[in-house]
Amino acid sequence: MATENSKEHITHFLDLIRNARKGKFKIYIGMIAGVGKTYRMLQEAQTLLRNGIDVKIGYVETHNRKETEAMLEGLPVIPRRRLFYKGKELEELDVGAILTLRPEIVIIDELAHTNIESSKNEKRWQDVVEILEAGINVISAVNIQHIESLNKEIREITGVEVKERIPDSILKMADEVVNIDLTADELITRLREGKIYATEKIKTALDNFFKAEQILQLRELALKEVASQVKRKVEAEVPRNAVFRHEKFMACISSNERTARLVIRKTARLASYYSSKWFVLYVQTPRESNDRIALDKQRHLINNFKLATELGAEIIRVESDNVSAAIADTAAQKEITTLCIGKPHLNLAKVILSTGNFNSLLKKMADSNIDIIILS
Repeated sequence: MATENSKEHITHFLDLIRNARKGKFKIYIGMIAGVGKTYRMLQEAQTLLRNGIDVKIGYVETHNRKETEAMLEGLPVIPRRRLFYKGKELEELDVGAILTLRPEIVIIDELAHTNIESSKNEKRWQDVVEILEAGINVISAVNIQHIESLNKEIREITGVEVKERIPDSILKMADEVVNIDLTADELITRLREGKIYATEKIKTALDNFFKAEQILQLRELALKEVASQVKRKVEAEVPRNAVFRHEKFMACISSNERTARLVIRKTARLASYYSSKWFVLYVQTPRESNDRIALDKQRHLINNFKLATELGAEIIRVESDNVSAAIADTAAQKEITTLCIGKPHLNLAKVILSTGNFNSLLKKMADSNIDIIILS
């Protein structure tokens, strides 16, 4: 797992660049603000520049940190796009200028940033995709709390609903993901020394986001995410006969919005950890046919399909009056290894009535050697 910036990492990234037409993508990921992602990107940019590589700064946010600002010295910067919004002059990444100048590598910070309304793309990660498709290589950075499928876990750990998020598919696009790792004690020391926030903000930060127990949990998530990226590269680059069981997950959802979103997110995380392909199956029964299903349920389904697609799933829609049989048949066709279903919110009578179907499903899965996970 990569945790340090080194000559070997830079050489490997340059080799990737030279062997492809589409731009190569490197992401620095961290558990929380202040671990040193931007500093490390600029450190790499300085090394690349000294080695004669055409590297430019597209957008970097130093947050007035002296060490980070010092690292900018001597690096060529592409001027930001200036525009007025609600009476204020604001700055954004200038995608047009980058596409015109065509540097070999461009540094773009704050990957989860939401662009101003008049921008071509709603999100900065969409700007990055456009730049990559133009054949320009990008080095970017993001914190773990901005990963879409981790939204629920982050809220439970921090008590904060993170609004700016990137789809997991963007991480999967990356050719390299480098974790910038610090211990909780090291991070809190940096905060107390004024290396992350201004003096007047330190106490508030210590009382809220920068608690040791929260930092440890966020650190674990970041380490797991990078580990899953490494595993994905192993499966992609190591011969198939060297890999043991190739996991495939399938989430079974209904039109129940709350349960479906939970199952989708948790299955996405499982698939991510195993670097595996995954599917979302919706079995449409006659009572939920297009002319009979309630409009709110139809809307929930569309939203859930959209979420699943953003998280990298393949959507499967089957019409059947036998849900268990449809699930079993689809699992067999797609060679599924693990089935994920939500904990049913049913009254006792419905549970009893559903027992036969559920037992039938269990037997079919057991015969097929397919694991079942019930997500609460």
